[in-house]
Amino acid sequence: MNDQAIPLDYANNLMYELEKAFWDERGRGARFRLTTVGRGFFKDRVRPLLHSSDLDQILHTIEDVLCQQGIATKMTYSDEERLLRVRVEGCVHRPVEEKMIAHGIEPFTCLPINLVVLAIEEIWDRPVELAEVKLEDGHCQLLVVLFDKRPTLG
Repeated sequence: MNDQAIPLDYANNLMYELEKAFWDERGRGARFRLTTVGRGFFKDRVRPLLHSSDLDQILHTIEDVLCQQGIATKMTYSDEERLLRVRVEGCVHRPVEEKMIAHGIEPFTCLPINLVVLAIEEIWDRPVELAEVKLEDGHCQLLVVLFDKRPTLG
């Protein structure tokens, strides 16, 4: 295996084509099927660094990993009870979503927010749903819905 990095535009074009194919197959339902994309990255790079159930700590850790890995330059958020608004700046995958918009498809997935979803679902044991992905001037604005904790049986 070659250790040489592949060009970012090549990887983003592949991501676009996969997302587009999934959209063509599932339509709006694709949003609910792609929230686990990035699970391997989460388990290898993020989960070992999460030592707290505090939302600030979880999101700060994810931001640190995203910045250290060159995936994004900044991530901020606001917590509004059951809603979590996350702003991601400088994401290397933004061209994928721009291409989706150019082809008449609203953005429906995001690797950085998937890391947040995976962390909350695992640490808090709460279902989470990505409700909205908006591309704004220089950043992406994401809306996540936090549902009540799953009931325990027995």
